Order: sequence, then structure tokens, then C-alpha cells
Amino acid sequence: MKYPMFASVMAVTLSGCAQDGALDVSTGVGVSITRTGCPAVAVPDHTGDITIFSPAGSTDASAIDVVANITNVRSTCNNESARIYSEASFDVYAVRSRPEGARTVTIPYFSTVVQGGTAVVAKRVKNVTLQFADGAYRASASGKAGAYVDAASARLPDDVVERITRRRKPGDPDAALDPLADPAVRAAVARASFELLVGFQLTSEQLQYNATR
Repeated sequence: MKYPMFASVMAVTLSGCAQDGALDVSTGVGVSITRTGCPAVAVPDHTGDITIFSPAGSTDASAIDVVANITNVRSTCNNESARIYSEASFDVYAVRSRPEGARTVTIPYFSTVVQGGTAVVAKRVKNVTLQFADGAYRASASGKAGAYVDAASARLPDDVVERITRRRKPGDPDAALDPLADPAVRAAVARASFELLVGFQLTSEQLQYNATR
């Protein structure tokens, strides 16, 4: 069975950045932003849940067998070496329509590293296994995904850092201009921005169902 790549990716502004929201009172303008090389972690649109039908191929409500969703996504990151390691963990909650009998359901999920919002650097597919007890409608399990990012690739060039962080005072010609409005600066930030995306590895039919229901 062939699996498609994920659909549209959640928009993440300044991916890999953490904004502390502290006002730069020394200049009277701007917001203090702290940037790290850690990739932002997100679930792409339409890949955070899956509906399994029985019989397969049917999309009638009466044929729904199992529904599962990804939730409680958490991330950790170590950016103190030449290779940044980021890890995402999450929970999977599932509900089945018929509780008779113990049952095991295995669902594939992907983890993908994306650079600049579009370029896929790496992708892995793993499985999460749900164990339904006899008489139980619900089951849960946990999943995990890790990825390495080259620290040098996630670092902004010095000239771009200077243009973004340069202190501007009221009255300066560019005091009211957003540095990210410059296409060259915006492109440099995109190249140095990474995302770690996790979601269910859906078939084309499952993805279409999620996108159109």
C-alpha cells in the first residue's frame, strides 16, 4: 500500500523560535525575541486523526470501526552540540464502535523534518499499538519521534542577525519597518527554520476523508 506525504503543513511563524514577549524598553520600540535552533513541533493539517471503516472502502457512518486521534504533543530539545536533537512525544486516544472481545489495533504514524516550510529533510514511519480490553470501547497508547538537525544549518548568518536585532530609535528612517518584510531576510530565516512534524500515516482515501468531511 502506498502512503501519501502529508497535506498542508500548519503555518508556524519563525519556526524554531521562542518569543518571550518582553518589550525592548531601552529603545522604546520592538519586541525582544529569543531564537534557538530547535525545530518547532506540530501536527500537519488533517493528519491528527484517523477513521478506520469496516468494511474497508466504505465511508458510511454506520461502517465506522475505530476512530483515533493524536493529542498532548510535547517536545524536548538539546541544542548544545553540532547536531541538535529534538524529540516529540504524544498520546493516541481511540474509540471503537463495538466492544466485544479483546482486540489489537496497529496504526502507522510518521515523523518528518521540514526545512523552510517545504523541503523534506528526513521522514520515518513507525507504528503505535492500541490494546482494547474485552468489553472496552476505549484504548490509549503513546508514541515518540526524534530527529537531528545540523546546528550550522539552523544558524542565521551574522548579517541577517544584525539586520533583525539592530536597535532602532524613534525617528530612524527604518524605525517603523519590519526587517522580515525584506525578501532576503525572510528567505534566510526560512532556510534556517526547521519543523518536526508528526501525524498518522494516512492512505490517500483516509486523507481525503479527513479533508472533506
